[in-house]
This record gives sequence, C-alpha cells and structure tokens, in this order.
Amino acid sequence: MNTDASPSLTERRKAATQLDIALAAAELFATRGPDGTTAEEIAGRAGVALRTFYRYFRSKQDAVSPLLASGADRWRSLLEETEPGTPLPRALETAVERALAAPDEEGVQGLLRIRGLLRAAADDPALRAVWYRVNQESEERLVPVIARLAGEDREPLEVRLVAAAATDAIRIALETWAATEAAAEGPDSPAALAVRCLRRLAGTMAA
Repeated sequence: MNTDASPSLTERRKAATQLDIALAAAELFATRGPDGTTAEEIAGRAGVALRTFYRYFRSKQDAVSPLLASGADRWRSLLEETEPGTPLPRALETAVERALAAPDEEGVQGLLRIRGLLRAAADDPALRAVWYRVNQESEERLVPVIARLAGEDREPLEVRLVAAAATDAIRIALETWAATEAAAEGPDSPAALAVRCLRRLAGTMAA
C-alpha cells in the first residue's frame, strides 16, 4: 500500500480514467437517462474497454460516483484550510460559497452536470442510491474536520450532528436548485441556497 502523502503516478492515472468514465456517464445520463444508457456506451464515450469500466465500477450508475464525490472533496478540502479559531458557522459558509461558486464557464458546466444527474436520479433508484451514498461518505469524512474546527470542548455527539446537518444542507440546496431553471450564480444558485440552509442551522452551531 502506498503510504506517501502524494498519490503515485499509477494512482493519478487511475483517478483520471475514473473521472473520464464518470464524465461520460453524466453526459449520457443527462441526455438519455440511465435506462437509455448502457455500460458499453459509457465505456465507448470515455474511450476505454468495457472490461476497464467494470474494473472500476460495479454498475453504470456507480460510474458517476467520482464526479459526485469530487464536489464534496473540494468543499471539505476548503474547510480543512480554515484557520483554527474561526467561528464554525462562518467557516462552513465560506467553504461552501467557494466550493459551489461558478466564477467561469468551467464552474457553470460543472454545476449543470450535477443538475442533469440529480434530475436523472429522480426517476432512477440506483442512481439516487449512489448520490445518497456519496453524501453519507462525505459526512463521515467531515467529522474529524469539524472536530478540529469546533475545538476540544465540543461533544462528539454535537460534532457528528453538525457534520450531518452541514452535509444535508448542501445536499438539499443542490437538489432544490436542480429541480428549477435557476442560474448557477445569483440569489437562487446552489451556493446561495446552501448558505441560506446553513444560516438556518447557525443557532445550533454557534459556540
């Protein structure tokens, strides 16, 4: 097992291939729906063999998990960069605003991919299960980050509640936005909705 903090070249190539497959799956799901898409078509769009697809993913729905997880990884990474002593509600808001921002065309397209996937998931239980699993995994990984920011005086139960509430706030904001035609920026954007959700919870997060 690689114990180096930096991923090896092999690991980076593997991650890049998985992301290529995830992007291909997201594009096909958004236009055809999961029912109208096969694993073979996803592999072809990504430029890999079908056996390579199944080396990394158990099902066609599972193929989008790296794409969904990348957003959670980004916001958790931003939260980890927060200076200790920063009030927790402020730290959460700042990280989510940055993570869900769409300052350029690439950022807009990234959010639109998520919108397409969430709309497809509404009618596909397997795809919806992947979305919920990614959120659950994100919540679990968020716990030690929240614990560090909250300080030693916070009870473990409260830390877990904050991690769960923050994760669900972002999930609900994205799902709410995906069901509308709102822009990726502005008062009804994912970032704005997530901040609104977090502020509703601020009373329970305050020191």
